[in-house]
Amino acid sequence: MTGKMTQAALLVTVFGLISAVCAGLRLRQVRPGLAVLTDFLVASGIVCLAGGSSWTTLATASAALGVRFVVGSGLRSRPELRRSP
Repeated sequence: MTGKMTQAALLVTVFGLISAVCAGLRLRQVRPGLAVLTDFLVASGIVCLAGGSSWTTLATASAALGVRFVVGSGLRSRPELRRSP
C-alpha cells in the first residue's frame, strides 16, 4: 500500500473518532457515536483496499465489516426494560 493511501486511511479513522465523540457528546448517547465510528472504520478499510490488494488488507477490511455487522445488530436490538415490583 502506498504512503498516501495509508495516510488517507489514517485520516478517515481519525475523523471517525472525532465524529463519534462529537455525536456522542451532542446526543448524550453512546449508540449513535458507536454507529458513526464503525461506519468510518469500514470506510477506512475500503481505502486500505484501494491502496493495494494483499491478504492483510483484505483481512483488515473484512474484520472492520464484521465488527460493523455485529455492533450494528447489537445496536438495533433493544432489550426491554423490566421494572421490579
